[in-house]
Amino acid sequence: MIGNSMTTGTPWKHILKFALPVLAGLLLQQLYNTVDTIIVGNFSGEAALSAVGTTASFTFMFMSLAVGFSAGNGVVVAQHYGAENEKQVRANASTGILLMLGMGVLATIVSILVSRPAYTNLISVPEEFLELTLQYFRIYALGLVFQFGYNIFSSILRAVGDSAATLYFLLIASVLNIILDLLFVAGFHWGVAGAAWATNIAQAASFVSAYIYMIRKYPVFRFRLNEFTWSTKLAKRTILTGFPIALQMLFVSVGFTFIQRAVNEFGQAMTASFTVGQRIEMYIGLPCNAFQTTLATYTGQNVGAGKLDRVKKGTAQTVFMSLLFTLCISAIVWILAVKIIGLFGLSAQAAEYCSAHIKTVAMINIVLSLYIPLFGVFQGTNHGIAATIAATAALSTRAVVTYLFRNSPLFGYTIIWWNGLFGFGMAFMISWSYYLSGKWRKNSALYK
Repeated sequence: MIGNSMTTGTPWKHILKFALPVLAGLLLQQLYNTVDTIIVGNFSGEAALSAVGTTASFTFMFMSLAVGFSAGNGVVVAQHYGAENEKQVRANASTGILLMLGMGVLATIVSILVSRPAYTNLISVPEEFLELTLQYFRIYALGLVFQFGYNIFSSILRAVGDSAATLYFLLIASVLNIILDLLFVAGFHWGVAGAAWATNIAQAASFVSAYIYMIRKYPVFRFRLNEFTWSTKLAKRTILTGFPIALQMLFVSVGFTFIQRAVNEFGQAMTASFTVGQRIEMYIGLPCNAFQTTLATYTGQNVGAGKLDRVKKGTAQTVFMSLLFTLCISAIVWILAVKIIGLFGLSAQAAEYCSAHIKTVAMINIVLSLYIPLFGVFQGTNHGIAATIAATAALSTRAVVTYLFRNSPLFGYTIIWWNGLFGFGMAFMISWSYYLSGKWRKNSALYK
């Protein structure tokens, strides 16, 4: 066996043991993103903070491709790992690495070419911080190959049960990113450019450390340059499995692009507030995202082992843990809202907006915790399209209600954060209806 199997023993113990490092890793990612925001807000001003925040929808779009297709490769590797087929594990890993590095280079080229028309025409970034937005995004785009590379290495490691390793790589990136933020932004006063370069260097460090760890610990992944093999057939399997995952995240990105446009209509204070609110909202969603990732690997391994009934038992236990963790984080955010917001250097008006924002999502995201783990089941059984449909419905609903009620006396600008109640409620019904129907059990056999 290559790593740790989750096909025997008590499901919740395996799931929790696997999920905790994933959760810690996601927490580290959010911490260094938050530090970016805090340092930029305090040392470069609200315009720079708004510029960095405005890029979020597009940076998330490229991250969606990196995470989605890497996760697709990870599911295929996990299924073959569960079936104890090391030859296929190695072949799929090799093709996945080549595919994702190629996509990373292409993403850099495309993002730089479309940046100005996208931010000018699609998102309608105000002139006062348009150039800052373009400056940050274009520098950030230069590091996309490292983001794609790191994600494929992490997905392969998680597929064989090694979730703890990714925590170490993210710890390296987080510490380095914070140090470089302080040096470039606070010390050298490079503004948004400094924040972008800090992020790129940190991502490069996690990319290199992940690759070194993978080839040293697992001989099956020890590829010399002439040993990397490309298989169009295996690449198609990765794309077919990862496409629903990537598409799900892309729809989220597109939805937020339209919401960001509505946010910008309310002025710089609202844009800065939304930037901070989104950062804090990400923390509340960490547990359900960690359990989704875990359940995808758990399900993939058990599909490979032919143990679908074990998937059902693990799912019930995972949803309960997701709810419990989310309740704890929501309570902390609600209680400490004012103190948390005070870290970002917002104006009084922006801080008022932000307080209402994060207290609202602290309640609404409890709904999120009850259905997001199911996405892992759908992905691990080759039914990722169900997760895509639910996520698309959620963001479409959020975008529609935002534009319908943004000027209404009932909600007004508060629909910027209340839209989640409508969107998450819609996705909850779709996800649970599909899961309870049992359709996910059909056609979930291992790819041959």
